[in-house]
Amino acid sequence: MADVTRTMGIAEQIRLVAGLRWQILRNSLRKKNNRLDLIGLIFAGVFSGIFVLGLCFAFYAGGYFFLSQGRSGWIALLFWGIFFFWQIFPVFVAGFGASLEFRTLLRFPLGLGAFYVIGLAYGLADFSAIASVCWLLSVTLGATVAKPGILPAMLLIVTVFVLFNVTLERLIGSWLEKLLSRRRTREIFLGLFVLSMISLNFINPLLQRYGTEARPFVMRLLPYFVVFPPSLAGRAIEALSQLHPAGFLLASGGLLLYLLFFSALLWRRFAAQYRGEELSETAAPIRAIVRPIAKTEQGADGLRLPSPQVAAVVRKEFRYLTRNGFAYLTLLMPPLLVLVFSSQFAGRHPAVSGKAVSAEMFFPGMMAYLILILMAPAYNSFAYEGRGIQTYFTAPLRFRDVFFGKNLVLVSILTLEIALSIAMLAWRVGLPSVPRLVATIAAIVFTIVGQLTVANWSSLSFPRKLEFGQMRGQRQSGMAVLVAFGSQILTGTISAVILLTGRWVGNPWLPAEAFAFLAAAAVGGYFASLDILTTLAEKKKETLIEALCR
Repeated sequence: MADVTRTMGIAEQIRLVAGLRWQILRNSLRKKNNRLDLIGLIFAGVFSGIFVLGLCFAFYAGGYFFLSQGRSGWIALLFWGIFFFWQIFPVFVAGFGASLEFRTLLRFPLGLGAFYVIGLAYGLADFSAIASVCWLLSVTLGATVAKPGILPAMLLIVTVFVLFNVTLERLIGSWLEKLLSRRRTREIFLGLFVLSMISLNFINPLLQRYGTEARPFVMRLLPYFVVFPPSLAGRAIEALSQLHPAGFLLASGGLLLYLLFFSALLWRRFAAQYRGEELSETAAPIRAIVRPIAKTEQGADGLRLPSPQVAAVVRKEFRYLTRNGFAYLTLLMPPLLVLVFSSQFAGRHPAVSGKAVSAEMFFPGMMAYLILILMAPAYNSFAYEGRGIQTYFTAPLRFRDVFFGKNLVLVSILTLEIALSIAMLAWRVGLPSVPRLVATIAAIVFTIVGQLTVANWSSLSFPRKLEFGQMRGQRQSGMAVLVAFGSQILTGTISAVILLTGRWVGNPWLPAEAFAFLAAAAVGGYFASLDILTTLAEKKKETLIEALCR
């Protein structure tokens, strides 16, 4: 293998691996599910492209304005914005980037140099990297239109800045991969991450209360940020626009030193992985200890009402929930979100606007938002089954029992979360009128039960394996995301039209009556669909096993 590696250059090695990856992608599209997944990702890419294109105009205008108006020093703000997006956004959508599986690459006779370059190339395939490069090109175009002579320097600075960001993002990702190699560490980290994301919602109220007092302190800190890469990139452009070559060389040299330093650290991490570093949470072997077999008491948990098959699925789902610390912690989010949004838009002293939103509008809107969050896992309900999916096809039970048990646990969690949220809304905002309250509760039943049927079908048709507590590579099926998005839009639109219709006709009880009818129809349709889904599960058996047992 070493002789083969020496006889081929880095470019040839990269070309062969790229060709192999392209051939694997083409072959994977022969399967219907993979084609549908690609269609879903294309739709998501179209919406993402609209977002990126809109900000391209903003960055172009910023680059043009700062240089044409003699405020070239402010261009560093654009570099800071792109820097934060590039480094932080991948954490939110870690599963949507191109994942680099090092153990797979090590099967090929690659040199360390090719291994390093391919790792960087995968970093450029992330959405955050593609969007950031587009925005940097927009800034370059705007600055060039304002001052055409600055184009060569802008291209140099942007190139170094791109290489620095992709190197730093790959390095942080590699460090996190090593840090989160154990499940308990992953769950602690993700728990802190979720809590920190929720705490960001409290920044606006704190700024409004203490912003004036904290402004002098922030101003004293600003000069210390000039030594960081985004400020150095902005200072280099500012120095060149003011015809100060020494300042340009100093700032660009500092940016280049950052690139070299982090490149050395990344080379060291990749070298460790190239030499076969294995990150595993498997415990070291120990002498087996013989313990007496504990007697189990069937039915001790009180699950006597459902059938034994459904009760077994309910117990399993509850244990899965307690094992998955991240999912367990996300149950705290709905009450916290109610607290945050009620302080922002409602109550006696809303932080965003001086006038509070009425409970008649805030209550149903908040319930719809919570259902949007809590219903998302239902569209891939077999995500954590793994090889256990084969047990469902060998055990003496029907898939209607599996779905009913899974849905029963989900509905129980939703009921608890919505009850806690309603209690907090009653404390913070107050409840709406009785007709609106009854209509909202009936709409909740219609929305949840109506989506369960679609979610069960999506779980069979577009399964995707996930791991407990992991961030990287945890991507839902593109088509499942599209189905969930469309189902949420459909039920939300129906609910909004019915609520507005009652207001237009002047009959406050009309929405409640309409939602009660729709809820009854949704419940009947759900139970009627269980047998159909049982038959579909047998047809999708190979698809489920192939997707979840890899």
